[in-house]
Amino acid sequence: MKLSYAQLVRFSSLFTMLMVGLMIVTKCWAWLSSGSAAMLGSLTDSLLDISASLMSFLVLSYALRPADDDHRFGHGKAEALAGLGQAAFIAGSACLLAFHGIERLINPVVLKHSLLGVWVSLFAIVCTLLVVMVQFQVVKRTQSIAVKADSLHYKGDILLNIAVLLAILLSYYGVIYADPIFAIGVAGYLLYNCWDIAKESAAHLMDKELPDDEKADIIMLASSHDDVYGVHDLRTRQSGKVKFIQLHLELDDDMPLMRAHTVSDDVVAMIQQAFEGELDILIHQDPVSLAVNPKLSQN
Repeated sequence: MKLSYAQLVRFSSLFTMLMVGLMIVTKCWAWLSSGSAAMLGSLTDSLLDISASLMSFLVLSYALRPADDDHRFGHGKAEALAGLGQAAFIAGSACLLAFHGIERLINPVVLKHSLLGVWVSLFAIVCTLLVVMVQFQVVKRTQSIAVKADSLHYKGDILLNIAVLLAILLSYYGVIYADPIFAIGVAGYLLYNCWDIAKESAAHLMDKELPDDEKADIIMLASSHDDVYGVHDLRTRQSGKVKFIQLHLELDDDMPLMRAHTVSDDVVAMIQQAFEGELDILIHQDPVSLAVNPKLSQN
């Protein structure tokens, strides 16, 4: 059974929150037992993960609503707003973690119950791998920016948990500064991640064009029709699950209106067949003489 866009992104969000909830419980236990700054950083990151994932789930429920009288282009841009919210959460947590790591550099603390931290970190790595695998499949089928932002963060979490594991092991062997140094390193990585998420979210809000290869495919498909002389003024953007495509077709000057309409429908069908997901395509028909000599259109 083929799941819809809405079913896939909702399943991804619910599965992610379940896995992160399990990690929060175990990391809280390990931090209280060991006092590790790196473990606190990992716990803080997981708390923000579940907050961001919950926010994404709520925003996705809104973004998946169909177009209405007040939002004729749909609600898809709400996904990009969720991405910006995640970036803000991550940036705040990274700054707090950096301050905590610097304080531990000045006043180092010997970690306790290191073995517990090792097992918890291994458990977190397994849970995060499961989350990333599910999200990879969902992003592959939906290209959801909210799920993609989540996935980018959780890929970083795998490295984060490995860093925590190394910090605990090094501290166990007497390298007391390993824990705060790794905590500061994790803070830097979180800031790097939040910049990527914010940049991609802003690109969607600012109606950034689709990738060049996709635009080239659109022009190639439209130009391949026997009755199309050329294509110009291609404009594209993406809002949530919907890709918006606008273009002008250059057609014979004497082509009847009904035939021009049929040609446009043929081009729309070819583009929809070539691209996965939901498309909103608007085509304007231009007489080829005006397209080649645009000054004539001003007369």
